[in-house]
Amino acid sequence: MNTLEVCEIFYSLQGESSYQGMPCVFIRLSGCNLRCSWCDTKYSHAPGEWLSFDEIMHAISLYPCKLVELTGGEPIWQEASIPLMEKLLELGYTVLLETNGSLDISEVPDQVIKIVDVKCPGSGCGDSFMKYNLRSLKAHDELKFVLTNYPDYEFAKAFLEIHKPQVNAIHFSPVSTLLAPETLAEWLLEDGLPVKLSLQLHKMLNLR
Repeated sequence: MNTLEVCEIFYSLQGESSYQGMPCVFIRLSGCNLRCSWCDTKYSHAPGEWLSFDEIMHAISLYPCKLVELTGGEPIWQEASIPLMEKLLELGYTVLLETNGSLDISEVPDQVIKIVDVKCPGSGCGDSFMKYNLRSLKAHDELKFVLTNYPDYEFAKAFLEIHKPQVNAIHFSPVSTLLAPETLAEWLLEDGLPVKLSLQLHKMLNLR
């Protein structure tokens, strides 16, 4: 059935990833299979509004933008998110998917740009990443590590050394209330890691 439980649909600047700073329409789906300690969208865990594909398409058509991101919660926890992405691609949208890495992404259309979060121990979900998902990553996809402390940094660094993912970008993002960006920057400079320090632009600008 072509319906999805939606938390909110809104228009803002992309706050993270290689698309940071670009206007983007966000489709935030309700529900998540994880409970990360630092989650900043806990409100998306609550029941949302069931919308048809037509209603979703109408809502996003109101904005002057062809970049769309599916986020959550966890978008692919809802099976109908896959055909929605296919529909968006058919209509000429550039589609980003923000996913927590704990669910199978092999059915996500190849053209979708997947931003896959590898959960570190500080999240409380450090063993959740499905390593099989590394096989489904394309050259345009991205990985993200959200860090709370130095053990998280060591975890992320070891992950990259072991798996050597071939993706467009790898982001290290500090939880601002737990890890100072300046501190993370010092670690990255000391080790010379081929990753990007990623700060949440939308929060810096007080946007959604």
